[in-house]
Amino acid sequence: MKRIILVGAGGHAAELYEYIAYANAVRSSSMRMEVVGIIDDNPQNYEEYAYEAPFLGSIRSHVPESGVQYLLGIANLKYREGLVRSLQERGAAFTRFIHPMAFVSKSAYIGQGVVIAPNVTIGPLAKIGDFTLVNSRCSIAHNTLVGRYNFLSPNVCFSGHTAVGDSNMFGINSATIPGIRVGSRNKIMAGLTLVHSIGDDQAVFYRYKERILMPVLDK
Repeated sequence: MKRIILVGAGGHAAELYEYIAYANAVRSSSMRMEVVGIIDDNPQNYEEYAYEAPFLGSIRSHVPESGVQYLLGIANLKYREGLVRSLQERGAAFTRFIHPMAFVSKSAYIGQGVVIAPNVTIGPLAKIGDFTLVNSRCSIAHNTLVGRYNFLSPNVCFSGHTAVGDSNMFGINSATIPGIRVGSRNKIMAGLTLVHSIGDDQAVFYRYKERILMPVLDK
C-alpha cells in the first residue's frame, strides 16, 4: 500500500480524499493508498471537511518524510507550482492519481503528480504533463498534448491533435476543435469553444452572447 500525504485541505483536496477512498474500496491491496496526513497553511480548510486523516501542520514548515509520497490537492493555479517546487526542494516525492472510473489509453502518457478524476477519457497517444489536474468528465482525444500545471474544469473537451502549453485554466464545458494550439498561462471562459489558436497570457471570453427566441406554435 502506498502511503501518501495530501498537500492542501480545501475543496479539491476533499474531493481527492473521497476519490482515494472509492479507489481503495475497488482495488487490490497492492494498489491502494493510505492517506497518513494532510498539510495546509490554513487550518480552517481542514476543519471544514470531515477528514479522518490527521492534520500535520502547515505546508511551509513541513519536513518531508521518508517512505511517504505526496499528492497535490490544491486547485488554485496561483499556488500550485510554487508549493510543489518548495516541497521538492525539501525532498518531497510526488505521485499521481488515476480514478478507477477513468479510461486511459494504453498508449497515453501520464506525468508525475497528475490527478485524473472519474469519468475522464484519455485517448491514444495523448500526453498529460506533470501536475495537470484533469477534472471529472473531461475528454482528451487522440494525439493531444497537454503541458504542465494546467487546470481542466469538469467537462472540458480537447479534440484530436490539440496542443496545450503550461499553467492554463480551462473553464467548465470549454472545448477545442481539432488541431488547436494553446500557449501558456491563459484563462479560457466556461462554455467557450476555441476555433483559433492562441498564444500566451490571454483571457479568452465571449464579448457578446446571442440569445435566440423561437416562437411557440400551437398544435
